Amino acid sequence: MIAMMSPGSADAPGLPAGECPVAGTPDSPPGADRCEDRLARVALMRMAEAGDPVMGRLIRAYGPHGALGQARRGVLAPEFVAAEEAVAPRRRTDLDRLAASWAARYADPAADLAQGEERGARLVIPGDAEWPTQLDDLGDTRPFGLWLDGRANLRLSCLRSVAIVGARAATPYGTTVAADLAHGLGSRGWSVVSGGAYGIDGAAHRGALAVRTPTVVVLACGTDVCYPSAHEELFRAVRGRGVVVSEWPPGSHPTRLRFLVRNRVIAALSRGTVVVQAAVRSGALNTAAHASGLNRHLMAVPGPITSEASAGCHVLIRQGKAVCVTSVEEIVELVGSIGDDLAPEQRGQARPHDALNDETRRVLEAIPARGAAGPAAIAVAAGVDLTTALGCLGGLAAAGFVEAADRGWRLRRRG
Repeated sequence: MIAMMSPGSADAPGLPAGECPVAGTPDSPPGADRCEDRLARVALMRMAEAGDPVMGRLIRAYGPHGALGQARRGVLAPEFVAAEEAVAPRRRTDLDRLAASWAARYADPAADLAQGEERGARLVIPGDAEWPTQLDDLGDTRPFGLWLDGRANLRLSCLRSVAIVGARAATPYGTTVAADLAHGLGSRGWSVVSGGAYGIDGAAHRGALAVRTPTVVVLACGTDVCYPSAHEELFRAVRGRGVVVSEWPPGSHPTRLRFLVRNRVIAALSRGTVVVQAAVRSGALNTAAHASGLNRHLMAVPGPITSEASAGCHVLIRQGKAVCVTSVEEIVELVGSIGDDLAPEQRGQARPHDALNDETRRVLEAIPARGAAGPAAIAVAAGVDLTTALGCLGGLAAAGFVEAADRGWRLRRRG
C-alpha cells in the first residue's frame, strides 16, 4: 500500500503560492489546498501526456501536489516504483526515463492559467461543480483537468448526451444521416458530443446547432488552436451555443496519438456512441472500443454493402459489438429511460385487408381476379363450408371489397 502524502507537501518546490487565480463556485469557495491542487493539475497537464495511466496512479497515490513534487524532481518514490512494477511488467529504467521527461516539460502553471483566461478558456478539475463525474469511469486515464471554452455548462450538457462519430472522408449519405440524427436528438433535448473533425463530426455538430442545442467539441489540441482550420466558423458557433473541450494546455497542437487519446473522453462523456460511417481501419472504431470498454451503449448505422466507408459499421454489427440503429427513436430507446423512451415498432403501410380475419381473407382470395364465381365454388376454393362463405361474402360486400354479379360474386371495381 502506498502511503498518501499531504497535498500541501513541500515535495513540490517552487509552486506558486497566494490567492488562487481561478474563482471557485459560490457554494464551495476554494481553500488553499484546492488552489494548490488546481495549480498542480495545470502543471501536470503540460508535463505528462493526457491519459498517461502512470501519472494517473501517481496522482491517486499522492494527490496532485505530491505527484507534482516527484514529477518536478524526475524521481519517483521507491514504494511507487515497486507498486508499478507489480501492476505492469516494466523496467525501472523505463519509469526513470518517463519521470525525467515529465521534469523536462515543467512550465509555470500560473502562466498557463493566465494564458488560458486571456484566450477565453476556463479550467475545471475533478471536484468542481462543472466537472462531469462520468469521466471518473476512466480510472487511471481520467483527465487531469479540462480546459473549456464556450457558454454551455459541460456537466449539464452531458447529462443527456450522445456521441456521434465517423469517417472524415464521409459520403453525402453519411453526412446527411449524421446531421439528421443530431438534429433529431437535439429536438428531443439530447446534446451531441463529437470531435469537431471533417465529415461525420462536423455534420453532427451542425445538425445539433440547427436546433440551437448545446453541442460539445472534444479537441486533440488546445482550445485556442483551430484544427481543422476550415472549421473556425463552426467552432465559433459551438462556443456561442455549446462548449469546446481540451485536455491540453493553450497553444498545444494536435498529433495522431492525441486524436486517439481524446476519443476516450468522447466515449466517456456520453451515454452512448453512434458510429455513422467508418472504414475497417478508422479512428471512429477506436472511439467505439472505448465506449464498449466503459459499458456505454454502442450503436452503428448500416450503409450500402458496396461502400467501404460503412464497412467498419457492418463489422461492428456483425460481431455483435454494436446495435444497428436507423432512427433517432431507436437511439433514444437505448440511451433513454427504461420503459419511457421506447421506439415505435416499424410497420409497413396499413392496408384495408389487414383488419380481416383469416376465414374472411381466404374467401376474398378465392374470388377470381376476373369474372365472377358462385358461392359454392368460392367456398370450395377457400376451404370453408357454404354457410361460412355466404356470411363472409356479406361482410365483404358491406365493407366494399366485393359486389354481387349475374353469375355470383366478383371483386368490386375501384374507380
